[in-house]
Amino acid sequence: MKYEKKSQTVSDLQIAYIGGGSRGWAWTFMTDLSMDASLSGCIRLYDIDEEAARKNERIGNHLCAREDAKGKWNFVTCSSLKEALSGCDFVVISILPGTFDEMESDVHLPERLGIYQSVGDTAGPGGIIRALRTIPMFVTIAEAIRDYAPKAWVINYTNPMSLCVKTLYHVFPQIKAFGCCHEVFGTQKVLKGIAEESLGLSNIDRQDIFVNVLGINHFTWFNEASYKGIDLFPVYREFIEQHFEDGYHEPDKNWANSTFDCAHRVKFDLFLRYGLIAAAGDRHLAEFMPGDSYLKDPETVKSWKFGLTTVAWRKEDLKQRLERSNRLAAFEEEIELKPTGEEGIQLIKALCGLTRMVSNVNIPNTYLQSPSLPASAVVETNAVFSRDSIKPLMAGEIPQQVLDLITPHTDNHERVLQAALTCDRALVYEAFLHDPLVKGRASETEIKQLVDDMIANTINYLPEGWKN
Repeated sequence: MKYEKKSQTVSDLQIAYIGGGSRGWAWTFMTDLSMDASLSGCIRLYDIDEEAARKNERIGNHLCAREDAKGKWNFVTCSSLKEALSGCDFVVISILPGTFDEMESDVHLPERLGIYQSVGDTAGPGGIIRALRTIPMFVTIAEAIRDYAPKAWVINYTNPMSLCVKTLYHVFPQIKAFGCCHEVFGTQKVLKGIAEESLGLSNIDRQDIFVNVLGINHFTWFNEASYKGIDLFPVYREFIEQHFEDGYHEPDKNWANSTFDCAHRVKFDLFLRYGLIAAAGDRHLAEFMPGDSYLKDPETVKSWKFGLTTVAWRKEDLKQRLERSNRLAAFEEEIELKPTGEEGIQLIKALCGLTRMVSNVNIPNTYLQSPSLPASAVVETNAVFSRDSIKPLMAGEIPQQVLDLITPHTDNHERVLQAALTCDRALVYEAFLHDPLVKGRASETEIKQLVDDMIANTINYLPEGWKN
């Protein structure tokens, strides 16, 4: 990495992308890189599907060769973690643990006990079993970073976010890792829209909505939100009182036409019950709450105006993205250069010393939030990014009622990490029995049988210890 004082740019930046065959995040990353002239260097793509990485190598190099691309990068495919990591400045991790066949079991097998999941990658049965697949992969990645790139900054985008980051620090306590998630941005956009509608304002920049971030990934909360000195909590409350039944619909979006969109009624209900602004999509928030609330059955989900994202939909979406990958690699389609709304590149620029910014990150809890949470718990909180430095902001206490909702999940993170590291099925039983989505929904015998069947369905992606 070379800092060019005259032009205030950084050149020869070396970034390892683990999961470099991605048909989603990789293109987002490429787009943002190609639109910023202040950074340049090499992106080292590593993926267990090397052919997928080679396609992204072609796509990335073609994109950066375009005249309208300001950022100039060389994309190369690496055949090993050692090759990708050695001497790199940054590591990006964006992987799919297993396939959508395994995820189909994660999400839909629990439905036989009346347990429904709207995402299935973070909390609930799906999040737990996905973690059993993911943690061993992250152990390998953390060991490789320790051995080949101990001073690199590591940015994780993989779910389950909290357990991925927790594993990195467990294996390599000195790692400089953090997790990035855009769910907070989505809630800032909701506040922006409500403020514009309620206050008669226009063209509010999402980043000018200042918030204090508490909680854990996908179960994140704001206890402060303001815009240019205006406290947005009374504005939010008044809007909810007037629009609770209809919810909030983002301009030009209809929640019923997308598996991801919602009317934000779960957020509204949580605000009325607990006094804080829940700061994730309704699909994620619902999975952290008791199973007889927002996810009791498909009819209940529909009444709250969000959707159950089926794995059949994900498989069809992947089919379309594979087709697009072929078109992009054959130069039959071009990536449109427009801002993606992600902040990864801005965070890299700040860590390179080109700027300074505040953003939400997922990092270990030490001294950041409620002392009732263990220091090793991974929390989502604001942090100041500057040259080679992340300084988490003291977020303050989490109100007891909200803390009571969060604690079962941070407790389960401890159980699931140990279960994955030691192949301990009894700890997985405990995690299921303590998960709010599962608790009380079936007998202990039925839940243990569900665990056994879900492990059997993902056994090809688990260590040998699970086969005994």
